[in-house]
Amino acid sequence: QVQLVESGGGLVQAGGSLRVSCAASGSIVRIFGMRWYRQAPGKQRELVATVTSGGSTNYAGSVKGRFTISRDNAKNSVYLQMNSLKPEDTAVYYCNANDDFQIYWGQGTQVTVSS
Repeated sequence: QVQLVESGGGLVQAGGSLRVSCAASGSIVRIFGMRWYRQAPGKQRELVATVTSGGSTNYAGSVKGRFTISRDNAKNSVYLQMNSLKPEDTAVYYCNANDDFQIYWGQGTQVTVSS
């Protein structure tokens, strides 16, 4: 079993920056894709960014150019650097990863952007 633990959320003013982190632990053989999702109140969970085991990245259009996803395979960790934050980025941010067997989710970390 693999556990994902996020950290780094908080309150920031519009235009500011924040970095959230996610570390995987447990019975890790190999983690393949790692992703960040977010869910705002009253809205569906949406995919924000993806990074493959080889380092290829992909972003939702709403965050492209502002957010950067990265990973450290040696630490089984994934990061999301968020710049030029907007109030509409306010959400609970969830880490997601998969191995050969299943998909795992973290518990989420709150990011609040004030106007």
